[in-house]
Amino acid sequence: MIYLQLFLSFLQIGAFSFGGGYAAMPLIQQQVVGLHHWMTVGEFTDLITISQMTPGPIAINAATFVGTQIAGLPGALAATAGCVLPSCILVTLLAKLYFKYRNLKMMQGVLGSLRPAVVSMIATAGLSILIAAVWISGTPSLGFDGVRIRSAVYFAAGFLLLRKTKLNPVWVMVLCGAVEVLFQFILKAAGQL
Repeated sequence: MIYLQLFLSFLQIGAFSFGGGYAAMPLIQQQVVGLHHWMTVGEFTDLITISQMTPGPIAINAATFVGTQIAGLPGALAATAGCVLPSCILVTLLAKLYFKYRNLKMMQGVLGSLRPAVVSMIATAGLSILIAAVWISGTPSLGFDGVRIRSAVYFAAGFLLLRKTKLNPVWVMVLCGAVEVLFQFILKAAGQL
């Protein structure tokens, strides 16, 4: 039964997540955290981090990770198959339609109208990830009550590095991870004194 639930949940995500992995994050969060309670918000934040760090599409990595966490290897296969199946079917159908009607103005209008919706979904996903990572309660508040200061500093530093230096995002993640490891090492050494 859990395999069918995983397959159907990620089938919905795969069918309705236009715009790629970042646009799928709100849908994945709704299924995994909100509807089925397979993960907490904190675990979902970890899921996003792992999905971004591993090679491949984010939604497929998330499906594989959730499936593995919930039901092992068979769960990973069910969730991943559910996530991939709609894309395979839709891309095949859309490719046939696009090549047949690509010169129609209506087709260009439909594609142009999808862009703002995808941007808003990506922005929503980014904000929900930021809120879950920085605020302990998962709800933004005024002031510094309930704010993870180190997470906020890492976010600000990573954002500035990405915008000002054009570093590869992988190197920014590695750098932030290395700084945290160093910080934990210093805290542990200070605690032993």
